Amino acid sequence: MLKLDMVREATRLTRSGQLVEATALLQSMLRGENAPDVTAPTTHLSAPTEREPPTIDAKAHAAETRRPRRTVRPPADLAKNLPGFGLRGSLRRAPPSMADIVPDGARFIEGSYGNAAGSRAYRLFIPSGYHGQAIPLVIMLHGCTQSPEDFAAGTRMNFIAEEQTCFVAYPAQRAEANQAKCWNWFRPGDQQRGGGEPSLIAGITRQIMREHSVDPNRVYVAGLSAGAAAAAVMGSSYGDLYAAIGVHSGLACGAASDLPSALIAMKQGGGSEAMPDDGPPIPTIVFHGDRDTTVHSKNGGRIVRQSIGRTSTTVKSHRGQVPGGYAYTRTVHVDAGGRGILEHWEIHGAGHAWSGGSPAGSYTDPDGPDATREMLRFFLEHSLPQGRN
Repeated sequence: MLKLDMVREATRLTRSGQLVEATALLQSMLRGENAPDVTAPTTHLSAPTEREPPTIDAKAHAAETRRPRRTVRPPADLAKNLPGFGLRGSLRRAPPSMADIVPDGARFIEGSYGNAAGSRAYRLFIPSGYHGQAIPLVIMLHGCTQSPEDFAAGTRMNFIAEEQTCFVAYPAQRAEANQAKCWNWFRPGDQQRGGGEPSLIAGITRQIMREHSVDPNRVYVAGLSAGAAAAAVMGSSYGDLYAAIGVHSGLACGAASDLPSALIAMKQGGGSEAMPDDGPPIPTIVFHGDRDTTVHSKNGGRIVRQSIGRTSTTVKSHRGQVPGGYAYTRTVHVDAGGRGILEHWEIHGAGHAWSGGSPAGSYTDPDGPDATREMLRFFLEHSLPQGRN
């Protein structure tokens, strides 16, 4: 079967609810194999129901790490009901302790928000230095199977935010919305303003801004993997709300519109490089390992090109090395006013994991540059122009 025919057949299978068969067909195509028998019944796997979107993410493979002695700690089985992801059972991990999540004197409270699209819970970090003054807010979107607590422990964003006196909010994806708790970045209904998951994430952001003293010009959103793809969607659809975005091991907004295109984009890179409108580019910082076999590093470059759009920039590059860890290339795009509006950190030898993260959380690789500290530094260099929010 030709590739085009395989894609068409996979699309047909997806629309008919045969997600397991569609995924098997696409994975075979991406490996250059002949089409499998997509009509063969599966006895040990159950396809997700129509109301449960498929998992579009996968754990970091051990082969993605540069040195066998330093193993990335992956999350639990992210695609147990879909073939072709190289997963064999789930990894059971104890939940992180509060000492790994919240520094002394700070708070980590629970909240929830709902609208016509549904409801989502979230956790909010309140730094000890907050006494009612207006301070920045960072929205952090976790990857598949992760929780707010796990993501906070792995990134240690709360500890860096404590130093800088920032709020950090962690929306939690519901298993009812996606059985592996992935943000549904690849569905058209979850890629636009005013509906679906973007409206819920924006709603959480605005609710926190109403209930606490948040500087409205310094609100940011970042994520990992599926959460990073969702962060790119938020930057594209809510540029009047977020002053900058962070995309770690993710995909550009519009990279996919269904299951077949999502799998192809993950493995090969894909999607439009044009922003939905001609507005000014939103400042963006991108991290991606060049040995990421889950989300191809080409996607990082596509995010960069989409973010720049038609803006004329001057490019500055710097190669660095983490002592005892990975080498990296940091590329900065500077606009005509001398402002660094985009940074691309390519981590040489790294796989699908949060760079410089803590082993207390999943999806982390401590051998990389500190993505958390660099993201927050980049965020605080940018604010919305007056009158944009």
